[in-house]
Amino acid sequence: MRYLLQHFLEYTAEKFSDKTALVFEKNRFTFRQIEEKANQLANCLIRYGIKRGDRVAVFMDNSAEAIISLFGILKADAVFSILSSTIKSQKLQFILNNSEAKILITHKNKYRFLQPIVNNLTSLQHIIIAGPKEKNGAFSSSVWDEVIHGNMVTRPATKNIGLDLASIIYTSGSTGEPKGVMLTHCNMISAAKSITTYLQNNDQDIILSTLPLSFDYGLYQVLMTSFFGGTLVLERSFLYLFEVLKKIRQEKVTGFPIVPTMAATLLRMKDLSQFDFLSLRYLTNTAAVLPVDHIKRLQSIFPEVKIFSMYGLTECKRVAYLPPEDLESKPASVGKAMPNEEVYIVNEKGEQLNSGQIGELVVRGSNIMKGYWRDQKATEKVLKEGLFPGEKTLYTGDLFTMDEEGYLYFVSRKDDMIKSRGERISPKEIEDVLHQLKGVIEAAVIGVQDEILGQAIKAFILTEDENLKEREVIAFCMKHLEYFMVPKSIEFVKHFPRTSTGKIDKKILKKKTGLVS
Repeated sequence: MRYLLQHFLEYTAEKFSDKTALVFEKNRFTFRQIEEKANQLANCLIRYGIKRGDRVAVFMDNSAEAIISLFGILKADAVFSILSSTIKSQKLQFILNNSEAKILITHKNKYRFLQPIVNNLTSLQHIIIAGPKEKNGAFSSSVWDEVIHGNMVTRPATKNIGLDLASIIYTSGSTGEPKGVMLTHCNMISAAKSITTYLQNNDQDIILSTLPLSFDYGLYQVLMTSFFGGTLVLERSFLYLFEVLKKIRQEKVTGFPIVPTMAATLLRMKDLSQFDFLSLRYLTNTAAVLPVDHIKRLQSIFPEVKIFSMYGLTECKRVAYLPPEDLESKPASVGKAMPNEEVYIVNEKGEQLNSGQIGELVVRGSNIMKGYWRDQKATEKVLKEGLFPGEKTLYTGDLFTMDEEGYLYFVSRKDDMIKSRGERISPKEIEDVLHQLKGVIEAAVIGVQDEILGQAIKAFILTEDENLKEREVIAFCMKHLEYFMVPKSIEFVKHFPRTSTGKIDKKILKKKTGLVS
């Protein structure tokens, strides 16, 4: 039975021991190699005093070491947190102290972010560094190669069960401080099994991922390939797009997970015919909803490839997916609830709404988080009584409508809705129209304070057409939108601020307009 996440790797290492599990840069690792190295790390962590339920943080770039670390931590009955590789010292300090991490595993090039905060870390006892050994008086440290080669490859005994925590994933909080999403082995296994079911993954699949491992979408590419025995081709990032696309042919990639930012970048390329995509079976998208126009353009570029438009959030990993065969008839939908999950929409009183009505999406299933780490108040806001006694359901904070067939349509984050001229307006509806304007690569819409309108609509646009004017954009919107939805002002940008998961960061856009202090 596979009731713990590390069982994915252990089972597959026994079944496909010499098969390539990971391709990273010029190196290839078999399932047996990753299993043995993870065992060595686990035995080292136990020797360093890590006990059941202790937290171990991983602060690394996408790498083989990061993947070995997460499995090694699990094998030591501990809880892993993979931190964004771009995190700065202040946030790093908060997360390490908040999680009470006892050990940090990091790369040599990340050590400079630790130096300003070493005297402020209240729980950290040891650092494992991939690279030359650092001299520091604050913590004992050891070198990765010594840790791996100096410990037994024997699999350590485990006491954990499926209800125990596997990971704490830190996400941006509304107060500015990250929130730690607590996920059990059961939560993560349930999500992984559901996703691989509808993607129809098998041991012949080869997945190319450029997503950061700190982002649950990237993390699950590791977990899922170890579950179904596929191969993961891991890249550091999507920065060198030309080289990434060449990997699809070189490695005969069958699955390619993307986010809207990556889709926009792909669509800007002038000639994709030089690349061979014959092996590619599917594309997936999540993080933010793909504009309909982008979906249509991707279909024209990848006519034989199945495109899965999906919706999810860290608190439950995945919520819904749209079967590729429904893209033509329901391109604006993110689909139905994934297997082994139920969703419904409620009003502000918690009463279920009928089809076509706008309300908050609620999720019930074994994939929803246990809560926010050491934040009961925030937990109680989103985990509420469910349909049956004793169960908790997840209130997503996202507004949706559902049609009569059960297909979901994203409207807005609750706190992103714009109130203008007495109307409640979805930014996404305006953004979808802006994406149809020739030359527009990406668009983001926010509400700004206005004495007369309550909130005026402001649109930020990234365009490849340097001659595009504000009056042309507004005229296009007047033609395609109701009058109260037409932006009052347009600002052209050279790039968008991004969250660590690649979403456009509207909080920063609002700060830019003085809406957020």
